Amino acid sequence: MHTWIWLSLSGFIGFVLGDLFLFQSFTIIGARISMLVMALSPPIAAITGWILMNETLSGRSIAGMILTISGISLAILGRPGHDNTSPDLKKKRFRFKLKYSIKGLLFALGGAAGQGIGLVLSKYGMDGYDAFASTQIRVLTGVIGFAMVITVYGGWKRVGAAFKNMPAIRSLSLGAFFGPFLGVSFSLLAVKYTSSGIASTIMSLTPVMIIAPSAILFHEKVTTREVIGAVIAVVGVSLFFL
Repeated sequence: MHTWIWLSLSGFIGFVLGDLFLFQSFTIIGARISMLVMALSPPIAAITGWILMNETLSGRSIAGMILTISGISLAILGRPGHDNTSPDLKKKRFRFKLKYSIKGLLFALGGAAGQGIGLVLSKYGMDGYDAFASTQIRVLTGVIGFAMVITVYGGWKRVGAAFKNMPAIRSLSLGAFFGPFLGVSFSLLAVKYTSSGIASTIMSLTPVMIIAPSAILFHEKVTTREVIGAVIAVVGVSLFFL
């Protein structure tokens, strides 16, 4: 009973609330800034693990966490955009946009909190339980939670229409296999054998790891900033194992 209660709560907080907040932030402030805020999930997981499970982190691990988050932030920020507000195109200059929607940032922060807290609750609920079986419980809770959300917002017609788009269904099915199934199962194995903060920090390398596939598959330009950020993040992760 302990396992079902805590893994179900983890699925609701991590899958339902966390993903809803994250996807909503995508529509307001964009994926790049949303994923930057999501880099806060490791410290949130570490603090939650300290509160609920008395987990401790060494000074080296904390330094690695800070270095990893710094590298991720540098990579996700990418190249700043052009300032096209000047009528004189010769006066274009590079700049960072420093102000974003408070609502969008709060949604992204909610996504980070959902991911970090959900991960710790998963570890607390597993208590030696099989990681793949634990994932099934979380996914089942997520399906029920999303069904409730869709019902409240009257979105079943759009869901039915989406099933008619077979190319999209095939892509989503493949993504679901590697993401919610394999990805989440491996994440639960990670928190089973290490602390929540360390596992969450390593998993937050995702935005850096997609740089190469994006360049190869979608021919996106990889900037020097992204490469430097990736190197810093990898060095930060290596501190966990030295």
